[in-house]
Amino acid sequence: MIFSSCKEDKKETVFEWSQLPQVPDKVGFAGCFAGVSGDHIIVAGGSQFPEGSRPWTGGVKQWNNKVLALKNVTEGWKEIGELPHQMGYGISLNWENGILLIGGADQHQHYRNVYFISYSNGKLSVDSMPDLPEPLANSCGAIIEGVVYVAGGLLSPTAKSTQKNFWSLDLNRPKAEQVWKVLPSWPGEGRMLSVAGVLNNEFYLLSGASVHVESGDTATSRSYLNDAFAYNPQTGWRKIKDLPHSVTAAPTPAYSDSKEHLLVFGGDDGSRADQNAVLKDQHPGFRTEIISYNSKKDKWDVVGNVLTDRHADADIRPDLSTWAPVTTPLVLWNNNIILPQGEARPGVRTNRVLVASPK
Repeated sequence: MIFSSCKEDKKETVFEWSQLPQVPDKVGFAGCFAGVSGDHIIVAGGSQFPEGSRPWTGGVKQWNNKVLALKNVTEGWKEIGELPHQMGYGISLNWENGILLIGGADQHQHYRNVYFISYSNGKLSVDSMPDLPEPLANSCGAIIEGVVYVAGGLLSPTAKSTQKNFWSLDLNRPKAEQVWKVLPSWPGEGRMLSVAGVLNNEFYLLSGASVHVESGDTATSRSYLNDAFAYNPQTGWRKIKDLPHSVTAAPTPAYSDSKEHLLVFGGDDGSRADQNAVLKDQHPGFRTEIISYNSKKDKWDVVGNVLTDRHADADIRPDLSTWAPVTTPLVLWNNNIILPQGEARPGVRTNRVLVASPK
């Protein structure tokens, strides 16, 4: 059991951590799509560097189109179909009895496609939805009362800047009348790999990283952001309290445990971004803190930690350790929080599926 408390709020947040069966790939995938259909948890797509390879050893990122489902621990994971193409780093949102897959990328391009996938009676269905206004990956999104909101991202693998797009799609309208609407952007920098959230029917945009090219340079650089904003469909955007640190690429959407709190699990604060090429397999992984936003007090608190278990041989056998993952969705399944696969440290994936059970 991991216990954590926020004494000022007279509130205790308790999580019991466990793990589901590992995804049947020794390396695992980052940037996967994930959600729930029926009584199954679904994971699909993503990318990895093949076993034994790293970006700094000449490893070439491989992309995935497999769709896997898990009903229970006894039956384990099974392959149930394929995505229309290999892709990852899009948005995954549960809707009705399936999952919206919004945008995404492969090694060549970013996609405008939006799909709705569902699994019933042993059959995977993949239906097309209205395309995004532009290709998009590394974005974030959430659904509020049947309206999808999408914020930020990158237009292409070679993009020199991050987007300030804010779009919505009303799923309550007949499918023939559904069209993406361009909304006013938030009062801050363009960004990617942000965390979205929903609280009291408002959309939250938390942290992320901006991309830019320094004067006299040709390579892109990242700035890790810790600002945050809330959007009310009636009154528009407002700035909220900055996060204590950047949570770039943390599992998204954020978890809401009440009408007052949003919880973010881990994330990359960018503190070691300039050392990645030097640290390589000595990189210790990303942040583990669970931070909670109190909307009534407009404040952030640390309320716990993601389950980790870093063994002494984690540099050469990262698969034997448990990491706080980034670039993975946060999924709610059977009243549990699921963190499926993701990036364990730069260039390294994990096939583990973490479970946080609120108590």
